[in-house]
Amino acid sequence: MVKNGYMDLNQPLPLLGGRSAARFMQRHWQKRPLLVRQALPGIAAPLSRAALFALAAAQGVESRLVQRRGDQWALRHGPLPRRALPPLGQPGWTLLVQGLDLHVQAAHELLSLFRFMPGARLDDLMLSYASDGGGVGPHVDSYDVFLLQVQGRRRWRVGRADDRRFVDGLPLKILRRFEPRHDWLLEPGDMLYLPPLWAHDGVAEGGDCMTASIGFRAPAPSELARELLMRLGEGVEPGSDEALYRDAGQPATDRPGEIPAALQRFAAQSLHAALRDPQALPRALGEWLSEPKPQVWFEPPPHPSALQGTLRLDRRTRMLYDARHLFVNGESFRIAGSDARLLRELADRRVLEPAAVSRLSLQARETMGEWLAAGWLEVD
Repeated sequence: MVKNGYMDLNQPLPLLGGRSAARFMQRHWQKRPLLVRQALPGIAAPLSRAALFALAAAQGVESRLVQRRGDQWALRHGPLPRRALPPLGQPGWTLLVQGLDLHVQAAHELLSLFRFMPGARLDDLMLSYASDGGGVGPHVDSYDVFLLQVQGRRRWRVGRADDRRFVDGLPLKILRRFEPRHDWLLEPGDMLYLPPLWAHDGVAEGGDCMTASIGFRAPAPSELARELLMRLGEGVEPGSDEALYRDAGQPATDRPGEIPAALQRFAAQSLHAALRDPQALPRALGEWLSEPKPQVWFEPPPHPSALQGTLRLDRRTRMLYDARHLFVNGESFRIAGSDARLLRELADRRVLEPAAVSRLSLQARETMGEWLAAGWLEVD
């Protein structure tokens, strides 16, 4: 159920087995697995097998081929032309195509069903195709994932990963020890949710198997610190009156290799000064979280439309906001007043109706005209 364009978080959803989004987040999110039979009854794969194979062969598309023969595993990264893929009847191989939502509208619409989570966490939709017996071995993911069966059948064995050591010498991170507690066979329309670090092993039964994996980004502290510091550094502008380091009291030294303590203090003070702006860190975070993936690029439309009618975000556009900023594809904008409410609506719903567009200020309309010309927006 949708109210004023927004999801009713307390409405039972077939997608979640009759649970509301609020109840699912409270009882299952990052806590325990959930198997939902017929979460999406009658579902069809977001694209055909032939179209998936063609996409895996394209430049700018992240794809992998995993093959297993007994205890031997092989991994090959794309692009993967059709001749690189094994025959359909050969057992034990899997093709994985990452970020399908960036390339296929049906995959983008499938991913949008999970927008009861913050968009800053929602990552992408990966589609795997497997022959009979195909899989990637027992493993753990560091992020939450929904595993939606869209074609064929796949058996999932799931358990706690008490031992997270991997088998040595393999191109994949396959668990050395795996003791499943659950054994579920998923048919088209069935879905399995797994919290982070739950061990799982999915194997196709009967071939011609497609599974959509909806994943959620979970940055590590080291990654987050590295990215934020880089963006904070880019935002530091030299001031016309800033004082250079001075050491008029520095005595002569017989240990020239030692860094002076005064210079260390000056460096710490410089870093604190860069963070003096209370909006510097939130701005850097929003810009990083809204940055498109490296393989994403936008093409300006040959004939830009006027800023009228219904506006929709391009499926590749990432748009977020905080209390003071709007973030679009790695760029930040200050917003306030009625523009803030309308543009936050666009970020939440990914669409803005004509009546709302007409209420935007002249400055906001000019900015959105630039987004339209850059290919970030579309007009219906």
